[in-house]
Amino acid sequence: MHPDRFLFDADNCSIRRTLDIVGEKWTFLVLREAFYGVRRFADFHRAIGCARNILSARLKTLTDEGLLRRETYQEAGSRPRDEYRLTAKGIELFPALVALMQWGDHWTADPAGPPVELFHRDCGEPIKAEIHCAAGHGPLTARDVQGRPGPGARAVSA
Repeated sequence: MHPDRFLFDADNCSIRRTLDIVGEKWTFLVLREAFYGVRRFADFHRAIGCARNILSARLKTLTDEGLLRRETYQEAGSRPRDEYRLTAKGIELFPALVALMQWGDHWTADPAGPPVELFHRDCGEPIKAEIHCAAGHGPLTARDVQGRPGPGARAVSA
């Protein structure tokens, strides 16, 4: 463990703030479906299977936080409705989703194998999430990484 770890407040944490937004199970499943191209409430509901009020709350959180945006559409003879599209902020979560998927494929997949495989659209090769440093070294694991206090670190008050 880094000797300075307990000199800084763990409450000021980007992981904690991110989990406050996306850490609930249904929220990440909504994002999964948005990455698959689902846009309409009924389709999210059909794909995820949670209660409608829970889905409404998760979509509201994701739009309020700027990960999804609402766009109104109207089919002939119907009232206007909203569909949900990923924003740039939402799209930036894709590597995290892929990393969770890879971990699940390795440790929790069905004995028959992963239910979904992701491939690069241009070349057809499988994709994977990896961590590399700015100099290009990698893939890196937790054993290769060291944390240092950043500009937002707050000292623990005595």
